[in-house]
Amino acid sequence: MAEEEHNMVDEKKYGKPHEYDPSFHGPIENRSCTDIFCCILFVVFIIGMISCSIVAYSRGDPQRLIHPTDSKGRLCGQGELADRPYLFFFDLFQCFKMGPGVALAGCPTPQVCVKKCPSFQYVYLQARVDSTARNKTICVEGVDPNKGTLDDFESLVKKDYCAAYFVNSTSVVGRCIPSIFDKIFDKSAAIVTEGGEQLKTAAGEVVSGDMLQNGTEYLAKFDAVREYGALIFKDITASWYTIIIGLCFVMIVSFIWTVLLRWIVGVVVWFTMLAFIGLFGFSTYYCYSRYYHLKNLNSTAEFGLAPAFVGNFEYYLSLKQTWLAFGCSSATILIIYIIIMIFLIKRICIAIELIKEGSKAIGNMMFTLLWPLTPFILQILIVIYWGSSAIYIGSMGPPEYVRNESSASAADGIDVVLQQIPCEASENDTAGKLCQFVKYGGNEYTIFMQAFMLFMFFWLMNFVVALGEMVLAGAFASYYWAFEKPKDIPNYPLASSLYRALRYHIGSLAFGALLVAIVQMIRVVLEYIDQKLKASENKCAQYCMKCMKCCFWCLEKILRFINKNAYIMIAVYGRNFCTAAKDGFFLIMRNIVRTVVLDNLTDFILFISKLMITGAIGVAAYFWFQGKIPVFNDYIPELNYYLTPVIVLVVGAYLITCSFFNVYNMAVDTLFLCFLEDLERNDGSIDKPYYMSKGLQKILSKKND
Repeated sequence: MAEEEHNMVDEKKYGKPHEYDPSFHGPIENRSCTDIFCCILFVVFIIGMISCSIVAYSRGDPQRLIHPTDSKGRLCGQGELADRPYLFFFDLFQCFKMGPGVALAGCPTPQVCVKKCPSFQYVYLQARVDSTARNKTICVEGVDPNKGTLDDFESLVKKDYCAAYFVNSTSVVGRCIPSIFDKIFDKSAAIVTEGGEQLKTAAGEVVSGDMLQNGTEYLAKFDAVREYGALIFKDITASWYTIIIGLCFVMIVSFIWTVLLRWIVGVVVWFTMLAFIGLFGFSTYYCYSRYYHLKNLNSTAEFGLAPAFVGNFEYYLSLKQTWLAFGCSSATILIIYIIIMIFLIKRICIAIELIKEGSKAIGNMMFTLLWPLTPFILQILIVIYWGSSAIYIGSMGPPEYVRNESSASAADGIDVVLQQIPCEASENDTAGKLCQFVKYGGNEYTIFMQAFMLFMFFWLMNFVVALGEMVLAGAFASYYWAFEKPKDIPNYPLASSLYRALRYHIGSLAFGALLVAIVQMIRVVLEYIDQKLKASENKCAQYCMKCMKCCFWCLEKILRFINKNAYIMIAVYGRNFCTAAKDGFFLIMRNIVRTVVLDNLTDFILFISKLMITGAIGVAAYFWFQGKIPVFNDYIPELNYYLTPVIVLVVGAYLITCSFFNVYNMAVDTLFLCFLEDLERNDGSIDKPYYMSKGLQKILSKKND
């Protein structure tokens, strides 16, 4: 006769089951520090991260990234240019010609800061018939267009000291871009001034709407996004109180649902499973009914031969073979499902009882529901710190200047890049050649600093996740190993678990987080390489890259699963990471069937719970903001897009339910591992009584003497 399922796996392969220990009554208090080397390494890397931030904060200037920069490397709207906050491009058509090269070499046209963007069309040729036209032009600082003859003025234009043309523009992120796209006009036609003069570049090219649209395509798209963003922000501002009330309601419902699960989880599971059987049972019946109906007709639908080869769906549905295939498939799935249900019914009952026990544990330790706020706040602080450091690092480099030797009508960006010569801003007075600002850079080590900061971001974020899981695991383990619940539950189990984690196991937390961070960093590198390979025609390389990305995605999921169980074992026994990971893995492998059933069943229950709460709040919000609930029409704010607060509420509801049910999931996982150990350690005798609930004992046909 077979003993318990956990003894059926070869002990030599997955370790020896735990033996009875009379001194063990839950999380061990007498423990020592674990993985000290990883703790030291973690501290050293944090010091390195802080050092990078100090260097970045002392040398960087985020204003460089916020405000536009003119051709001399000066910030518009800052310092001596405080009264000139907008950047004007002499010839946006040159930006279009550069193509992707514009990101590397900058736009090869002079850029100056102006008080306001142009509000009318202008071309320098107007000066030939209007002596006052020179006053309208825009020139680089220190150049007076009114000095000298008309030929001198046209010479300034051809040397790019003055703009050859400009059009009615609007400001987008401090840059002046054409605003004519808001009007309906022939984009292929030349643009003319109020006096009928065609706009032309310094090289004599006629400027059309298409040219300007191509030159400002992405800025124009950004402008549209900005307008939508402003309207969306306005909607959120107008409905913020309703959103807050809705999210508070979600928190209350999630809490109540968590408590109620101990009574309704069995109903939900069994109803869903029976509904699945009913669905495929009806599908099998209907398919075979259609098959016999068409078979008895003994006729062929008159679609002809061609429809069979052109994807005519009605043709296939008229074939008895189609319904026979559907019927066989449905019947096969139904039979397999019923067989699995018959063999796994006991394990399903165990899983349901453990889920109920998880709800009881949370009910006896309410503060566990508030605990996720702590890691959430820590993660927000990490994001803010990393984001600000990355911005400062990105603005550390000195300004780079080049002198463009290519003609104004260069065919593409390659010519411009190849013919650029580094120069100093002081060389700006060199005749016919303008020394222009390109970008901030020049310090190659900033790339390594950004990479290091990204790695530390991953490491710290995973460390916080690990801390959250270990603290909850310690609290729920204290609950399980209390013989008389809730009488024997230790005082302040959550606080005690937090103390043990921070006092003894920072190294182990850092070790597990480091493994995940390394894999995540590799995935980022692979993603970068994949983006570079998209332009390549090497299909083999692209295929290999997709496979590698998939493998590392799977590896990350596996590591997270192993880490989670390792943190539970560390929280209970105080062992180092590797030993805990091995013990947890072997314990699961000795009970692999139970693990698979419980894991999938728990995921299913939590998914249904999240779906029901999020869906309910989404539907309610939809009818509310649509004005479909007459009683509350007076409380509905005026909105541009009524879906804006609905989407915000749905996303917020999902995040809140995830926070609640992640605690629930951790409770079930911890109780499950404790349950497996309870079966291995104890036998229900007076000397070795079970710690499991009476419900679990009843399902397993066990009891304490």
